[in-house]
Amino acid sequence: MADQNVIDINERGGGSWRKYTKFGILLVILIALLVFIFTNVFIVKQGEYKVVRQFGEVVRIVKEPGLNYKVPFIQSVTTLPKYQMTYDVSQAEINTKDKKRMLIDNYAIWRIEDPKKMISNARTLEGAESRMEEFIYSVVRSELGKLDYDEIINDEKSSRGSLNDRVTEKVNELLDGGNYGIVVTDVRMKRTDLPEENEMSVFTRMISERESKAQEYLSMGDAEKNRIIAQTDREVKELLAKASADAETIRGEGEGEAAKVYNQTFSKDPDFYSMFRTLESYKKTINGETVIVLPSGSPYARMLMGYTN
Repeated sequence: MADQNVIDINERGGGSWRKYTKFGILLVILIALLVFIFTNVFIVKQGEYKVVRQFGEVVRIVKEPGLNYKVPFIQSVTTLPKYQMTYDVSQAEINTKDKKRMLIDNYAIWRIEDPKKMISNARTLEGAESRMEEFIYSVVRSELGKLDYDEIINDEKSSRGSLNDRVTEKVNELLDGGNYGIVVTDVRMKRTDLPEENEMSVFTRMISERESKAQEYLSMGDAEKNRIIAQTDREVKELLAKASADAETIRGEGEGEAAKVYNQTFSKDPDFYSMFRTLESYKKTINGETVIVLPSGSPYARMLMGYTN
């Protein structure tokens, strides 16, 4: 009876316990294996380089997109951009050919062409940008030093287009000579300005030049006005003189024609003409205060007194 109450653990569920234990161990191994695989697999995306290092040394550069593996524990992977980047060059002061100081502000568009060279000589992106900025400043200072201030700031006379191309070409030559593994696509001048201490004097000079130019235009305008007035006065005098001469000519012709008509008319009746002339003379010689002393038998007096015979 007592033996029947004793339960043997090994007989009841012992095989099931061992089965679960084995399954758990396999599951842990599988998870560890997956973690191990995924931690040593890396994906290369479009527009990036993957740099594989072993004990700090670059052993492989992966450029094509896809799935790749690294050696566990002894290799590490870093990422570098493959696309074009924009770098804002620090504002700097330069001297022009005509000894004027000015501030320039540039930006550059660049890309990594050879990651291994870039890492070997510039170490990091910041190091590459620092070397690129030094070269850009050096070349820009040299090129602008060959130009006058007005040539740089005046859009009509500016040679910035060719200047940007020359700067880009020379910066790339310097980068290539240093094996930095980067290429500058374009260098552009964003802004040109004067040093703060020179702005007021330059503004004053510009105002003075504009006022002088305005006064020159005013003087030219006054001179032109006086010339036009003198020419107009001369033309008016010439027209008046010609009109007066024409009027005198017409008047003379009219008086001659009138005299001719008078002669023809009065020659038909001389007595009437004599009387008419006498009456006309009364208009000119007699008014309210006129005193005339004439013989009573004078024809002039007789007509005045009303005697016509």
